[in-house]
Amino acid sequence: MDVHLRDLRYFVAVAEELSFTRAATERLFISQPTLSKQIRQLELTLRVTLFERDRRTVALTPEGQALLPRARELIEGWSRTQRALADAGRGRTLTVGFQTRIGRGLIPVVTGRMARVLPDWKLLFRQVSWADPSAGLCSDEVDVAVAWLPFPPGDKLSWTVVATEERWVALPAGHRLAARDVVPFAELADEPFIALPASAGPLRAFWLAADQRDTPPRIAAEASTADEMFEAVAAALGVALVSVGDTDNYRRADLAFRPVTGLPPAELAVAWRSAGGRREVHVFADACLRCLCDPQPVSG
Repeated sequence: MDVHLRDLRYFVAVAEELSFTRAATERLFISQPTLSKQIRQLELTLRVTLFERDRRTVALTPEGQALLPRARELIEGWSRTQRALADAGRGRTLTVGFQTRIGRGLIPVVTGRMARVLPDWKLLFRQVSWADPSAGLCSDEVDVAVAWLPFPPGDKLSWTVVATEERWVALPAGHRLAARDVVPFAELADEPFIALPASAGPLRAFWLAADQRDTPPRIAAEASTADEMFEAVAAALGVALVSVGDTDNYRRADLAFRPVTGLPPAELAVAWRSAGGRREVHVFADACLRCLCDPQPVSG
């Protein structure tokens, strides 16, 4: 039976983290039992034991140590092949991941600069669920992402911050706090919140303002996309923290947006895989930085 590339990705994640839990929740965004099952299947297929496990530690066996560099080579080789096929089949395309509407006047400016600097390239935009806090980068679904910090821990991703924005609250239009001009976070702490999926990890905690709470938040529902979240808020299931820029992107009659005091701001970043420092990625990131940090027109 042939080995699936997916299982090699799972193996590499566990081998690098030496933890099934961290690999599952912080790298692969799958459940830990699912990961354990796939690793066992890989071991059965290869007829070797790849990890020595006990309740506290995970270590590579000699067979696992032998497989690791070869698995990395196979994964990277396939990634290069996919990129080559994409370039050949679609022309030169840079796929941009996002999770909330980008807005902020960014796309026309960036598209124009890309057309001047890299005229043979086009941009393709892909929305990625909040269940993947890397916005599609860790799964190789996108080449570059415009997304909110924090990203998953580790050295797999690099990024540059292109905007810093206050956090506001999205409320149902008839909410008691909608009559206020400004809402202290202390008055929101006991409200039911619409949360990102658990697999979003630190990103979920940030948008729940976990570090500013004395008690855990009340979770009324989870949402995988911004549209799902705003529908839940409009239905009065709970409230949600948002960036001030997204209040323009998602403004509607059944929602009220109010500034919140007592919270540090949110940071919007352009991110890419650290091992994939392609020129077109950096041209895109530089264009975003120029647009949001220096609004003056810049020639190509």
